[in-house]
Amino acid sequence: MTELAPTYHCIIDVETTGKGINGNRITEICAVRLKDGEIIDKFTSLVNPEQYIPPFITNLTGIDDAMVEDAPLFEEIAQRVLEITEGAIFVAHNVNFDFNVIKGEFKRLGVSFVRKKLCTVRLSRKLIPNLFSYSLGNLCASIGIPLNNRHRAEGDTDATVILFKRLLDLDEDKKVMNAFLNVRSKEATLPPHLPSRIIQELPETAGIYLFKDRAGKIIYVGKAINIKKRVLSHFYDKKNKEYLLGQETYQIDYEVTGNELCALLLESEYIEQYFPKFNRAQKMPVSTYTIVSYENRKGILQLAVAKSKYRASATDKVYTKAKATERLMELCDTYHLCARFCGLQATFGQCSHYRLKGCKGVCNDEEAVTDYNERVHQALAAFYSENDTYLIKERGRTEDETAFIYIDKGVYKGFGFVPETEQLSHFDEVASYLNLKKSTYHTDVILRSYLRRHKNPRIIPLAISA
Repeated sequence: MTELAPTYHCIIDVETTGKGINGNRITEICAVRLKDGEIIDKFTSLVNPEQYIPPFITNLTGIDDAMVEDAPLFEEIAQRVLEITEGAIFVAHNVNFDFNVIKGEFKRLGVSFVRKKLCTVRLSRKLIPNLFSYSLGNLCASIGIPLNNRHRAEGDTDATVILFKRLLDLDEDKKVMNAFLNVRSKEATLPPHLPSRIIQELPETAGIYLFKDRAGKIIYVGKAINIKKRVLSHFYDKKNKEYLLGQETYQIDYEVTGNELCALLLESEYIEQYFPKFNRAQKMPVSTYTIVSYENRKGILQLAVAKSKYRASATDKVYTKAKATERLMELCDTYHLCARFCGLQATFGQCSHYRLKGCKGVCNDEEAVTDYNERVHQALAAFYSENDTYLIKERGRTEDETAFIYIDKGVYKGFGFVPETEQLSHFDEVASYLNLKKSTYHTDVILRSYLRRHKNPRIIPLAISA
């Protein structure tokens, strides 16, 4: 009978300067090498991180600048770390943290550090289910593992070795560990507190997703065309923010919308409502602007960009100054208006705008004022036609339904989903399906951007009363 090759594991814990992943440096390391579950080597050392150790880290670990002043640099122990982990599966409690910190140290030395990984947090959740907490301290207390010298590399590693041996005994046929080591498995990339079934149950369609912490509080809201794919991308990203988000995520909820526009509107609503910790705040511009018209002394209708306080009204279309100017230039270009009389050029006499070349000469008395004013009226009619009442038709959540976004006199009122067979021509026909929403500056921006990007949006004029 052929003898099976031995299996090597290396249990590792590092203490660090506490700066997420990027810029984080090791202050202490302990590595224990196992052969078929038995200890065959151990290495422990303080490490000079070549940077200041913050007080909160010293309070947690007891390691201060004086303790590491004469300790070796990581480059001096790098070969020992390579040797003790060579050919072994890298095991740690919350493995992505320890592995990425060590990988970062090697990267600074120009060395590629690649090892298979196992996480004792995720293994414990699978093999010892239904515990209140899977932090190393609480887990050891729950199952009777001694944990001495907490938050020091050797103390935490010794406890993790005992824990890992228990897990090996519980997984006799190695089915769970082999599944976790499968290159197609996402277990190694998932946050430590997030059950893999939650990811498996995520839909692959458009909508929003909500990351929640241990208490169920929403800490991040995102939108996606493919919810599952987008959620997983957060965990592949090695940026500090994404890492910290993963560490605090215990649950993921979602809402399917079937289309990106409804997802964007819903995402904006949730961010404003919950102020999630990891979302950027939706800031209102200090000043908003709109397009106004007035008649000058020659009887010429002029357009201009003017300041306007934000109100969710049908008569005010507000923008940032740059966006208002861009919209005015679009009107000027489309209706062959004069850049000078649209406030886009501060010179007198004939206009000579760098981009707008369609002026027919009203600024040089080559066009009748009445003819010019007629085109200005057309431009204003187009501008204010954005204040019509209509529906935007979009894909629904299923093949047999349609999504609609309701705009009432230019103001966003909400969205809903109707059966594919339902008529969409009268308000009474959609009213019972409508989920009323709040119009904000940000929903206005989303809708304007959508209408600008889609040359032929599915817009349905809507009758208000029979």
